[in-house]
Amino acid sequence: MSELDMSQYLGIFLDEAGEQLQQLDEAIVKLEQTPDDLDLLNTIFRAAHTLKGSSASMGFNRLATLTHRMESVLDLLRQGKLAVSREIIDILLASLDKLRVLKDSIAAGNGDEGELGDIVARLEAVLAGEAGASPRDKVPGSETLTLDDIEQNVIRAAQVKGFQAYEIRVQLEEGCQMKAARAYLVFNNLKEAGEVIKSVPHTQDLEAEKFEDTFTLAFVSREDADTLANIVKSISEIKNVTVRPISLDEDRLVAAEVSALEQENGSLAARAKANSKASEQRITQTVRVDVQRLENLMNLVGELVIDRTRLAEVGNGLKARLGNEELLETLEEVSLHIGRITSDLQEEIMKARMFPIDQVFNRFPRMVRDLARKAGKEIDFIIEGRETELDRTVIEEIGDPLIHLLRNAIDHGIEAPEARLKAGKPRHGTVRLRAFHQENQIVITVEDDGAGMDPEKIKARAVAKGLISREAAARLGHREALDLIFLPGLSTSEKVTDVSGRGVGMDIVRNHIEKINGTIDIRTTPGKGTCFTIKLPLTLAINRSLLVQVGGRVYAFPLANVVEIIDITPADIQHVHRQQVVVVRGRVLPLIYLGQALGLARAMPAGENYAVVIVGLAEKQIGFIVDNLIGEQEIVIKSLGNFIGKIPGIAGATIMGDGSVALILDVRSLVDNLGVEASRELAS
Repeated sequence: MSELDMSQYLGIFLDEAGEQLQQLDEAIVKLEQTPDDLDLLNTIFRAAHTLKGSSASMGFNRLATLTHRMESVLDLLRQGKLAVSREIIDILLASLDKLRVLKDSIAAGNGDEGELGDIVARLEAVLAGEAGASPRDKVPGSETLTLDDIEQNVIRAAQVKGFQAYEIRVQLEEGCQMKAARAYLVFNNLKEAGEVIKSVPHTQDLEAEKFEDTFTLAFVSREDADTLANIVKSISEIKNVTVRPISLDEDRLVAAEVSALEQENGSLAARAKANSKASEQRITQTVRVDVQRLENLMNLVGELVIDRTRLAEVGNGLKARLGNEELLETLEEVSLHIGRITSDLQEEIMKARMFPIDQVFNRFPRMVRDLARKAGKEIDFIIEGRETELDRTVIEEIGDPLIHLLRNAIDHGIEAPEARLKAGKPRHGTVRLRAFHQENQIVITVEDDGAGMDPEKIKARAVAKGLISREAAARLGHREALDLIFLPGLSTSEKVTDVSGRGVGMDIVRNHIEKINGTIDIRTTPGKGTCFTIKLPLTLAINRSLLVQVGGRVYAFPLANVVEIIDITPADIQHVHRQQVVVVRGRVLPLIYLGQALGLARAMPAGENYAVVIVGLAEKQIGFIVDNLIGEQEIVIKSLGNFIGKIPGIAGATIMGDGSVALILDVRSLVDNLGVEASRELAS
């Protein structure tokens, strides 16, 4: 098949290669924790075998070569001839990093260009028994002979012609001065009796005398084992010779052949057989869709939602004027039907945009492992709620904040093993990443059982950095002191490392989360640990909001920020430090008129009763007084665009049923721009 023909499959190859590399990354990190899990080893081997086959079929030889070497090492692990160790895991993960570099080069249009460096040599050293072997494997004469698919096929073809395959293990006398010459004589004397298929160590290493005193050959011959042993024993300085028949693992060969056939022909039957773990599971068909198409569909559905609301408004208006006319009843019926269809269509499109959060979480085990090793800490990393789904736009934004939180948990939170033992804790620290649904939100927690955070220490660091005054720090409560870690330039680390200590990171975390209308809260106990809780909307395109009226204009509070709604009278309003407050169930709640917060009015209008919308940001709560409550409604969020720019307190806009525009409030920005010190003090 020509290169032009193969190019049409490049996109599919890159997608599948990315999935296989991620699967290998996760599984290899897990293998270090459960080295005796044979099923996991088989999963890793199959992923590497599939990647090797698809790479070779696409003509990416470097990618195929490196994956082939990895596959050989994995095969030794599967057969129990090589022990899982930290060194082996390091080599396999380094191989994955190189494979990603080659894949990125292919995606950039450069093919799998680039040197493989020393990674192939490191893998060859493992195969030769020079690295990563258990002490049992290191004893003289115990080098492992493994055969790849090509070598096995050669042996099979020879057996069809009447040849027998043997493993010949040769051990030289101790103190042999010319090991390379003895090895050459073995090869030379055997060439009349058959053919050498493979040598361990490699023939180049034998010539350079890069071996101890033992080497092993895969040999095909029509002679019997005793004859071959006598041929080798006739050479001087040979201490011992072992010749035994090679018995190929037929089950494994059949599996490899099925996998290769599946790659070549795309056999649906083979795929169904491999994927059907339970016969009662329903088989689903999937298709890859350009993300931009989903974006366009979501925008169109958003327009339908707006028009559905407008159609209902028009119908209600006509009914109020003309009464129950027959045509109006028909219009109402059609309007309701369109409303139901639009809702169903909206739900299906939203589901199509939903992805398991595992797509974000699956990159973290490797990162945590590497950071823990670099920091000299021992960490058990636990992930829960991988199947929790959220909108792809939220998934794209949440990755960086979680990386910063995990890095801080490892660098700041978890103590060194010796310090944990002194404190009466287990040597291994625990970092737990969890995701779950809560009403119409996604909740993500990052929790550790480390040293926790001391609010007084945080305040002292903020004062030392000049971020707040000593007087302001003294007025801060426990919760507000913890919020100081989100200030740019603040770090509680005593020294700067390549992980943390420069005072950047936590401010980025909050900015990213607020950008997607989320909130973050901190709960910590010194000496016990810290838990960060992130709350996110399910989607950024369509949201449920509370509509209110102020000064004749309509505004929308995102329901994620609304705690409750109360009615108060002027007599209920009190003043503390020139700040209006109201006591709600024993708690002092700061009050502010929404029109005043938006700069629309200097004071709230007189009235007998006031509607108060209580909003919450983590543990902070503030009451906004509004003129009227309109009700809860599903709104389509529209950006204000670059021409208008970012307006403090406004997150976007939406189109109402009557065609008018309502502004969506940015609660965090509103609270931060109030500029009332008393409100901050009382809100904790």
